[in-house]
Amino acid sequence: MEGDTTARRRRRLRDRLPLRLRHHWKPVATLGLGIAAMVYFLGDARISPYVTSSSRVEADGITENVGGPVDLYDTSVSHSIQLTYQQTDFDKMMKEFRDDGTKDYIEADLVIDGVYLNDVGIRLKGNSTLMSLRGNKGMPGGGQNLPDAPQGAQAGAPGGMGGFGGMGGMTQYDLSEKKPEELPWLLKVDEFVEGRAYQGEREISLRPGNNGQVPLNEALSLSLIGKSGQKAERYAFTALTVNNRPTATRLMVESPDTDYAEDVTDGHGVLYKAKAGGSFTYRGDDPTDYESSFKQLNKKGSQDLEPVMKLIKWADRASDEEFARDLHLYMDVDSLAGYLATQNLLLNFDDMAGPGKNYLLWYDLDTQKFSVLGWDYNLTFSGDATAGPKDSISNLPQQAPSGASEGKPDATPGGMPSGMPEGLPSGMPGDMNGKGGMNGKGGMNGKGGPGGLMGHVLKTRFLESDALEGVYLKAYRALYQKFYRSGTAAEDLRSIADQARSAGAGSKELDTAVVELKTTVTDRAAALAEDQQVIG
Repeated sequence: MEGDTTARRRRRLRDRLPLRLRHHWKPVATLGLGIAAMVYFLGDARISPYVTSSSRVEADGITENVGGPVDLYDTSVSHSIQLTYQQTDFDKMMKEFRDDGTKDYIEADLVIDGVYLNDVGIRLKGNSTLMSLRGNKGMPGGGQNLPDAPQGAQAGAPGGMGGFGGMGGMTQYDLSEKKPEELPWLLKVDEFVEGRAYQGEREISLRPGNNGQVPLNEALSLSLIGKSGQKAERYAFTALTVNNRPTATRLMVESPDTDYAEDVTDGHGVLYKAKAGGSFTYRGDDPTDYESSFKQLNKKGSQDLEPVMKLIKWADRASDEEFARDLHLYMDVDSLAGYLATQNLLLNFDDMAGPGKNYLLWYDLDTQKFSVLGWDYNLTFSGDATAGPKDSISNLPQQAPSGASEGKPDATPGGMPSGMPEGLPSGMPGDMNGKGGMNGKGGMNGKGGPGGLMGHVLKTRFLESDALEGVYLKAYRALYQKFYRSGTAAEDLRSIADQARSAGAGSKELDTAVVELKTTVTDRAAALAEDQQVIG
């Protein structure tokens, strides 16, 4: 109307919204209020996802499986590996490792038993073994630097560890970036080519030691464990050539990875790998807080670390009576007994309680129980061959180092060389107090400690339980029969020595190593044959 001064009414807020949203505004408003309430009341609280699906499907399956002329781990044939990479990439990798301990992959071309694979990832493999490459910048697990070994300490026993200064039978590998053919390597076939594998394997480990120092002890341990019916990585000796460097004889070993986990029983479970710098310590009820101590190797996305967290929580809180009574609810007791018996029989210092924390936890999704698996056996057959089933295994000399005065040896208990940093647990290294820790129960709190360099609550409490002794000795006696009484250890050693020679390691140094290892095997068998706990 002309002259009408009435103002035009503004559109209401609800009229400005899309029609579909106007029809459903109540649920949307309710959701918004719910989120606001959660933010207000749970502002700083952490909400952790708990995955309960039991999916058997792996997220990163193999899409390209490259075949080969011979089986990768066929010990009856000769193997060869050639690696070619850009020197600038290698130099950068080594600089980063020296500076901060980073172990990144670089690209390399691989020819394995005549099969060419481009763009394979390779990186340094190991912890204490690699310490000599970094000078004196630390020790495994982030511990303090160790002083040089006392003059006269043995450095060169079979199956050593390198980087500990050659103390008491631990081999000091003279690693150098100028000799890449001697470095411990991890080869990852699918690092730069997603979904690729070689004969179903995505990772191959080249173990420390070469030519005359090739780790016969590790090969022997893997052979014995495999024949006993326990899970063990496959292995074979190979000739390795890196760029234009001389060829070296190396031991290649199957690497515990996603595909390795799928080979455990029927693969319906989750495999967790303990980290060298981690601990078996209860940290609360958030599974993500255990990622610094364990690496989940398979079923990522459908499973998480919650089962490990629950196991640690129970072990931390159970009384001695509850531990013995309820262990079977959490673990396959026979598996734990077999694992611990194996480590003792093979004189393995660096087991689940050692500084490298070399063990795997397999969680069966059907039984909802854990089994313990071993790996990394380059410290076996080293130490006191007369050790009994319940004795601690030590890699230190049985006598004080040279220079010790009579009556007051210049060493800490158990033969630890003088000059060690103050404050180290009395169980490091070598379980020197006989029970793995400061108070005789594997650690500083009486139950395995806060996860320091030595000790493990499961091992310590199991071996100290009178109620579980019968299970342990039964497993021990059965494995003693398979390893030693049957003569298998001596027979396998002869075969393994021949395999190493066929791969090019034949030398006086290798012959000496074979004799030394044979002596240890013979002495071990003889000592156990006279032990009443063993022969019953």
